[in-house]
Amino acid sequence: MKNNTNNSNIGSSNGNTNSTTTAASSEEKNTQIFVTDSQVPVSTSSLDNFSMINDDKLSLSNNQAIDKDNYTIQSDLVLDDDSSNASSSVAKPHKRKFNIEIKNKRIKNWIDSFKPPEECMESELELNSIDENGHREKPRAQLKKTMKSRHVVMMSLGTGIGTGLLVSNASCLSLSGPAPLVIGYGLVSIITYLLIQAAGEMGVAYPTLPGNFNTYISTFLSRPIGFATIWLSSIQWLTVVPLELIAASMTIKYWTTSISPDVFVVIFYVFLNFIHFFGTAAYGETEFIFNLCKILMIIGFIILSIVINCGGAGHDGYIGGKYWHTPGAFVGKNSASRFKDVCYILVTAFFSYGGTELFVLTINEQPNPRKSTPTAAKTTIYRILIVYLLTMILLGFNVPYDNKNLFSATSSNGDSISISPYVLAASIHGVKVVPHFINAVVLIALISVANSATYAAPRMMASLAQQGMAPKFLAYIDREGRPIYGLLICSLLGVIGFAAASDKEQEVFVWLAAIAGLATLFLWECFFLSHIRFRWAMKVQGKDINEVGYKAACGIWGSIIGACFNVLVLIANFWVSLTPPGQGSNVSAKNFFEQMLALPIWIFFAVGYMVIKKDWVIWNPIESIDLDYCRKIYDPEQLKREDEENRERIRNAGFWARCRAFWC
Repeated sequence: MKNNTNNSNIGSSNGNTNSTTTAASSEEKNTQIFVTDSQVPVSTSSLDNFSMINDDKLSLSNNQAIDKDNYTIQSDLVLDDDSSNASSSVAKPHKRKFNIEIKNKRIKNWIDSFKPPEECMESELELNSIDENGHREKPRAQLKKTMKSRHVVMMSLGTGIGTGLLVSNASCLSLSGPAPLVIGYGLVSIITYLLIQAAGEMGVAYPTLPGNFNTYISTFLSRPIGFATIWLSSIQWLTVVPLELIAASMTIKYWTTSISPDVFVVIFYVFLNFIHFFGTAAYGETEFIFNLCKILMIIGFIILSIVINCGGAGHDGYIGGKYWHTPGAFVGKNSASRFKDVCYILVTAFFSYGGTELFVLTINEQPNPRKSTPTAAKTTIYRILIVYLLTMILLGFNVPYDNKNLFSATSSNGDSISISPYVLAASIHGVKVVPHFINAVVLIALISVANSATYAAPRMMASLAQQGMAPKFLAYIDREGRPIYGLLICSLLGVIGFAAASDKEQEVFVWLAAIAGLATLFLWECFFLSHIRFRWAMKVQGKDINEVGYKAACGIWGSIIGACFNVLVLIANFWVSLTPPGQGSNVSAKNFFEQMLALPIWIFFAVGYMVIKKDWVIWNPIESIDLDYCRKIYDPEQLKREDEENRERIRNAGFWARCRAFWC
C-alpha cells in the first residue's frame, strides 16, 4: 500500500488541537483507520499514542473528531511514536495513552481457523472420500504438514511410555517375578520392531491415502474387519484419556492425599484441551518436550539403578543378582505356572507398547516421509533395547517381587496409594530426593500418553467418517487441520477421569485398561495381515516392489511371524484370563471379562456392520485390490541414485557426521 500519510499527535490541557502534516515515503507501510459512518480512510503511521479530546473522542490529523468505538484498524502495524512530526507546542504531559480497541488479529485468525477451509486444492488433499460408486467426493480440508523430523524421532522414542510401562508393571512383577517380565517384554519387543517396519513401508507407499492407516485394513482385508478394528482402536484411545488422568491422580498421591484428586484432574483436563484446540503444531511441540523428559528420566534411572545395584548409593550395599535368587526369578513353582506367568505378561507388554503405531498417523503430516520413516525405525530399536528391556532387567535386579508396596502402599494417614516400580527401585534402598523427581516424570509421562490419545482418537473417528463408517459430521476438518467434532467427543469422554475421587477409582482403572490392552493386539494383527496382503497383491498384479519408497527390513516374512505370534498371544490370554496367576485352577468370570472385554466388542462391531450394510465379505479378492489409488510410485532408478549419493556423501563426511548417519 503506497500512500501519503498525515501524522498527528494532538492534545492540550484545554482540549484544543494542534496538528502538523508530513508526507511519508511511498514505500512506507501504513495503518489505515476507517471511520464507520463515512468509510473514508485516514492514513497514519503513528498509532501508538493518541491524545484524547475527551473520554469519547479522538482527533486525527485532518482535525476530524471521531468516536473511539466507531472505527476499525485494517493493519496490526504500529510505528513508534518517535516517528511523529507533531508540533513541539503539543503539551505532551497532558497526553494519555489510548489503547486502540481492535479485533486482535491473532485471536480473530484463531476463531476463523475453526471454520471450513475457503478452498482446498484436490491435488494437495490428505483427506478425501470415495462415494459408493467409486467417485471422488468434493475435496475436504487437509491435515497440516507441521510435523518435523525431530518430532517424529522423539515420538518414536517416547510415545506410549505411560501407564503400562511405568505403573502397571508393579503388579506384573509382583504376580510373575522378574524373569517372566524380561521374557514377555523381550518377545513383544521383537514384534514391535516388525510392526514398525511393516507400517513404515505402507505409510510411505500410501502417504495420502484417505484415512491413513485406518484404510489399510478396509482395503487389504475387508470393510467389516476394518470397521470393527478401527472402532475398537478408537474406543481404546478414547478410554486412554480418562485412564491416564486417573493414573496421574493416583501418582500424585505419592506426595499428598489431603487434596481431592479431582483438583488435579481438572488441571490436566484443561491443559490437554488447550493444547489440541491450537492444532497439530502445539501437539508436536508439547510431545517433543514430554518425550524428551521421559527419555532423560529413563537414562537417569538406568544410571542410578546400576549405581544402586553396585552399592554406590542407598543403604543396602552391593545387591547384584540377589533378588533373582531370593525371593527368586519366578513366582510360579513349576513349569506350567511359570509359562502362565510369561503369558500373563504378554498382554500387559502389548498395552505398554501401545501407541508405537501412532507414528504412521504422522506420516501424512511430514514433508518427507521417505527420509523420516527410516530414522523413526532406527530410534524404535533404541527404544526397545533401552527404554523397555534394560529397564525391565534393572527393575528385576533392584526390586524384589515380594515387596508389599508393589500392589499398593499406604500413606501416612492410612490412604491406599499406588507407587511406580521406578520410584520403588530408588526409595526402598534409602535414596532421598531422587524418587520425587522420578515420580514427577512419571506424572509427565502419563499426561503425555493422554496427549497422544487426544491426538489419535479424533483422527481415527474422522477417518471412519470419511469411509462412511461413522456419522458424517465427524469428518469435519477445520482450516487448521483439526477434526474438531472428534476433539469435542474425546473431551467429553475425558470427564470419566473425574472418577479419580471415587472409592471405585481402582475398579474404573482396571476396566478402562481392559479395553486398551487387547485392542492393541487386534490392531497390530490387522496391520501385519494388511502388509502381507499388500505384498501378495503386488506380486499377483505384477507390480514392482522397488517402486515402494521404503521397504520393510524383514519383508513379508516379518509380518507373517508377527501375525502368527499375535494369534498365539490371544489364545494364551484366553487361558490366563480364565485362571489368572496365583489363583490355581479357580475360574474367575470377572477376571475373564477384564482381560477379554475387547473381543466381544470387536465381534459386535464386525457382525453389526455385516448385518446393517449386508456386506458379508471377509477377505477382499487379492486381484481386485486397488493398489494404485493414492499410492506414491517412486522411480526405482532415481531411488537407487539417491541412495548411492547419500552413501557417497556419508563416506566423505566427518567422523561425527558418519556416526550420526549410522545411529540416527
